[in-house]
Amino acid sequence: MKNPFNFILNRLSHDIGIDLGTANTLVYVKGKGVVVREPSVVAMNKRTKEILAVGEEAKRMVGRTPAHIVAIRPLVDGVISDYEVTEQMLKYFLDKVHKERFSLLPRPRVVVGIPYGVTEVERRAVEEGAINAGAREVYLIEEPIAAAIGARLPVQDASGNMIIDIGGGTTEVAVISLGGIVSSRSLRVAGDEMNDDIIKYAREKFNLLLGERTAEQIKIEIGSAVPLKDKTEMPMRGRDLVSGLPKEIIVDSEQIREAIKKSIQTIIDSIRATMEETPPELLADIMDKGIVLAGGGALLRGIDQLIANETNTVVHIADDPLTCVVRGTGIVLEDLDMLSDVLLPAEFNIR
Repeated sequence: MKNPFNFILNRLSHDIGIDLGTANTLVYVKGKGVVVREPSVVAMNKRTKEILAVGEEAKRMVGRTPAHIVAIRPLVDGVISDYEVTEQMLKYFLDKVHKERFSLLPRPRVVVGIPYGVTEVERRAVEEGAINAGAREVYLIEEPIAAAIGARLPVQDASGNMIIDIGGGTTEVAVISLGGIVSSRSLRVAGDEMNDDIIKYAREKFNLLLGERTAEQIKIEIGSAVPLKDKTEMPMRGRDLVSGLPKEIIVDSEQIREAIKKSIQTIIDSIRATMEETPPELLADIMDKGIVLAGGGALLRGIDQLIANETNTVVHIADDPLTCVVRGTGIVLEDLDMLSDVLLPAEFNIR
């Protein structure tokens, strides 16, 4: 039996779709589109356990805080590593969405994207976190399916659709047909791992200690998956591990490509393994339609070209790949009845 207060609660609350990512959290509001795109970072005072900042403001504090203030990333490899901090972060984003509209009791319905193949415990942590942060009903959707829906792939048709979602903490490779995942790989190698590769490269080659934000900036500015026609350069600044003093090295795109090569090859191997497990009829569909790339990793120069060369299949980058998952959760929100088949069963919904 439906809750008689649902109609009232629907009028008071925005229905929300959330891409709870390792690097960034994106929030979609029904009827409005993507309204929040902020880093999944929380700054906390260790002495008082007080949350000082969330999102963009907290990210600016990374590597720049006194000892008693820590900038925490509560999600590791796409799953919750710090339950209480994640709950506070979710509450911050839900409150931010409802601030602009007077509401005595915002109790939204929420659709959350989670990595494929997470455990029952990890799924439950996401549900409980959203409920405790103020959600009335929580629906979970696997990120590859959400990304495919966001990229406007016909996931409910009896044909093969291949999506590769390269995020911050995880890379999801999936072949989807009839609203379900036929073959897939979820690996803990993605944007963060590439940043770590650059930090390791700087330490081994130049005795230079780099910060995480600096490594990410270098990857975005000059990183590539294939050799570029015009080699680009930029300064790499950090601390000299020998003298302990500041040091600057000029690096080029070829060196950064060499640094992140191993992680990219791991992703390529997973794509090939997924294709090897895919039924031939669906592979024929994928050859016709091509592979679709989503997530921030899709913006790495030449990665579409490299995947195309390695798989003998055309590769398309989705429109605005960073928002594919959250747009997918939004499309599901707009038509929950029609698309309920693609959702995972949830335990905490109030009917």
